[in-house]
Amino acid sequence: MRSSVRHGAEHAVRFCFAAAAGIAVLSLLGIFLYLFFTGIRVFHGVDGRAFFSGEAWNPTSYRAATWNIFPLLFGTLLVTVIAAMIVIPVGISIAIYLSEFASSRVRNFLKPVIEMIAGIPSVVFGFIGIISLAPLIARIFGLSNGLNALTAALLVAAVALPTIASMSEDAISAVSHRLRESSYALGAGRWDTIRGVVLPAARSGIIAAVMLGIGRIIGETMIVLMVAGNSRAFPSSPLSPARPITAVIATEIKETVVGSLHWEGLFALGMLLFCLTFILNFAAERLAGETS
Repeated sequence: MRSSVRHGAEHAVRFCFAAAAGIAVLSLLGIFLYLFFTGIRVFHGVDGRAFFSGEAWNPTSYRAATWNIFPLLFGTLLVTVIAAMIVIPVGISIAIYLSEFASSRVRNFLKPVIEMIAGIPSVVFGFIGIISLAPLIARIFGLSNGLNALTAALLVAAVALPTIASMSEDAISAVSHRLRESSYALGAGRWDTIRGVVLPAARSGIIAAVMLGIGRIIGETMIVLMVAGNSRAFPSSPLSPARPITAVIATEIKETVVGSLHWEGLFALGMLLFCLTFILNFAAERLAGETS
């Protein structure tokens, strides 16, 4: 009797877990299909070549609407690449320090402080960028305006730092101490052990942390909306104003007629952003699986 009850409870728990996983998959599929079937209709009124190779993104022009998404996509990638180049080495360095060098007292203090950064609203970072960081960037580089891709990348990197640092620290701390002791027994020093044993063993977790951080960077809206410059022009350098895809959607969706060609174009941008993050996460899963 007890055995049958236990098996019944196990089946119920297994069903609940499977149902939760199924709901997550169906939700993801539903979001994609909604974006796809709404966004794909933009090509009924816009030529595909103009959408990907036009002059600029200006669907509300009274003279001739333009639908080129390339400056928007390039602005997104520019901010993402700069932020990733900053936050990845800093985040992993913090993780190495906390797991390998810091005392337990320092670790217990610093890690919660770093994780608390993730709880700061994005609008606060944007406000700090407008008031303090943008004028500083303008003075350093001799610019008339510090609202550009570099300013946005610095702030977005700060937002992604807790994700990369905390998850990487967890992955490094999870490496068995026997591997470290074996390396020391063979005569390796601390740095050689970290570089040759600990980091390779934690590689899959570090890759997952980095990809989640990059996904956070790509999806950030409020910061890039406030400090990236919001310019339709093609960003020629990190010091040029940029207009990432998330900023375009947040700016224009509230002023767009539901069901209009402009509305469908914004959904096409959302579909592009969804596909970009999906491909990034898929590549991360494959890479983490190959290195684990």
